[in-house]
Amino acid sequence: MEEIFNNWNLRKKDIHLSKTHHFYHEREIWWCSLGINIGAEHNGDNIEFQRPILILKALSARTCLVIPLTSSTHEHPMRVIIGQIDGKEARAVISQIRVIDTKRLTEKICFLNKATFETIRKAVKGML
Repeated sequence: MEEIFNNWNLRKKDIHLSKTHHFYHEREIWWCSLGINIGAEHNGDNIEFQRPILILKALSARTCLVIPLTSSTHEHPMRVIIGQIDGKEARAVISQIRVIDTKRLTEKICFLNKATFETIRKAVKGML
């Protein structure tokens, strides 16, 4: 486990030193370097420590509110089905909402349709 944290720390330093802030919009789904987190927090996978995320709200040119996505089929009120993303059935894990710096965004995947996005927004408001 220590090696995984060390690898993430090296990647995180590269992201931090990057001058690139990606231009984004609400409803977009991106690959995002979320890293290795603690306990039950959703991690990124692969050597880039990435996971798909949904941009829920623009906060500034450099920060946004995002929801990590999962391909897990485990049903839970905090996991809203959003359909196929990159060839896999996906769910938005609304319990894992977080603010990220746009330096973490790596590649835009697609836009989520308006109806599904509104369903997710209502679910987020309902959990507060």
